[in-house]
Amino acid sequence: MSASVTLGCVALDCPEPYRLADFYGKLLGWKLDPDSDDEWVTLVNPDGGADISFQRDPDYRPSTWPSNERPQMLHLDFTVEDLDSAHQRTLELGARLLDDKPETFRVYADPDGHPFCLCAC
Repeated sequence: MSASVTLGCVALDCPEPYRLADFYGKLLGWKLDPDSDDEWVTLVNPDGGADISFQRDPDYRPSTWPSNERPQMLHLDFTVEDLDSAHQRTLELGARLLDDKPETFRVYADPDGHPFCLCAC
């Protein structure tokens, strides 16, 4: 008999969980879990899938991707219908463009330096 395993959330370390949750909340249109606190903040997936959580780490150091000095440990991919309009909105929210060479996706760093992609694939 095998145990049932499901993905509950993806957690990102960061120095200020509410600040980073605010960025992703605006990007995705997701709301904060009211049980969040200064150490662990969760954005609730309104579709019932995995949530995104933000864990305070005062010693957090961002990835230096594409350099391997401090490589990324994971990245998030977000599907978009209109890459150009999503790109502009993402920059306005505070992301930094890392790579716009691929035709069907773009790579960004969030305000704390975690790489993520917008994909129109």
